[in-house]
Amino acid sequence: MKGYVFFEEDRCKGCQLCAPVCAKAVIEMSGRINVRGYHPAEAARPDDCTGCGLCARMCPDTVIRVYREVPAKAGKG
Repeated sequence: MKGYVFFEEDRCKGCQLCAPVCAKAVIEMSGRINVRGYHPAEAARPDDCTGCGLCARMCPDTVIRVYREVPAKAGKG
């Protein structure tokens, strides 16, 4: 299944709680500094995201949004 993860980078405090729960190692901490002075989380390998949502559940500041592609049903129409 294909998923998409988005980060509100300017709100991320770089706590790193999201990265270790990602089973596909999609999330890494950025080398950039955000407006709050932290290294925010980013999707380093976005094509590997399955949309499981564990990262969003771990984020204490709700800066992560996860979407999952819904496959079309066969034989519909």
